[in-house]
Amino acid sequence: MEIGVYTFAEVTPDPRTGRTITPNERLRELLEEIELADEVGLDVFGVGEHHRPDFAVSSPAVVLAAAAARTERIRLTSAVSVLSSDDPVRVFQDFATLDLLSGGRAEIMAGRGSFIESFPLFGYDLREYDELFAEKLELLLRLRESEHVTWSGKHRPALDGLGVYPRPLQDPLPVWVAVGGTPESAMRAGRLGLPMALAIIGGMPERFAPFADLHRRSSVEAGHGVLPLSINSHGFIADTAKAAADEFFPPLKAVMDKIGRERGWSPLTRQDYDASLTKRGAAFVGSPQEIVEKILFQHEIFGHQRFLIQFSVGTMPHDRIMRAIELLGTEVAPAVRAELGALAA
Repeated sequence: MEIGVYTFAEVTPDPRTGRTITPNERLRELLEEIELADEVGLDVFGVGEHHRPDFAVSSPAVVLAAAAARTERIRLTSAVSVLSSDDPVRVFQDFATLDLLSGGRAEIMAGRGSFIESFPLFGYDLREYDELFAEKLELLLRLRESEHVTWSGKHRPALDGLGVYPRPLQDPLPVWVAVGGTPESAMRAGRLGLPMALAIIGGMPERFAPFADLHRRSSVEAGHGVLPLSINSHGFIADTAKAAADEFFPPLKAVMDKIGRERGWSPLTRQDYDASLTKRGAAFVGSPQEIVEKILFQHEIFGHQRFLIQFSVGTMPHDRIMRAIELLGTEVAPAVRAELGALAA
């Protein structure tokens, strides 16, 4: 199993001090986090895209290109690229460039986005949310298939045999589809022969098993075989379970309550949070051994090939994020790989 980290580079107030980290500080720390993830043997680091004041990254490819110069092995992916409000030609060019700079380590994780700020920013109608994504994903896949593309659609000027450069080192450049719990999205990824990243940030994991089944079934029926699946979740690791739970709750609550006020959710209570820390809960918060057990438990449900964890849901002290990455790479990942390897032998 591939194991890694993803982040949206939050620039939110630290609930312990009230101080808000500056974007340049957060990006400097983020590069240190990616560098450490590479050093401790993690497989993937993902950087997401947002267009809000509480996040430092609106252009994942730029940040990942900086990380490419400081790393040697780790795969570098968006998490996600909001393809619905972007130009697929530019997305392909950016990540092809990243692929060349990194020696063939780039990936695109394409999604529709959980926030909507990019739609008015780039002049798109939110009512065409899914139609935009479907059309632009089609074009992105055409671009990676062929140097010269002839294509026409509703939401972008047509291409008439034009060449798109540079070409990536990897052929094809990996494209994953990020899914938050829509059956149609899972089936579309399978039909197109694309691996799926399934976000589970609430509820029992068993509820999401049908999406993995739909993805596999659609892929097999379309002749692609069984495709890779990633499970992406919130979480935090510390030396003890109590330390992990107590450290992660304040920043998580601050962020989720803020989003909740925008979307009509109830405030996050400590009781609900603690319930999410159990084996059948959504959050991966605990000691290294508890995280190992929870990854293996979910692997029995999904049979997934990749697991990504978001440590910084809200502002966490940099040294604690670094320690969590160290524990994930030096204790959790080797134990998970050894256990799954033994099962497969």
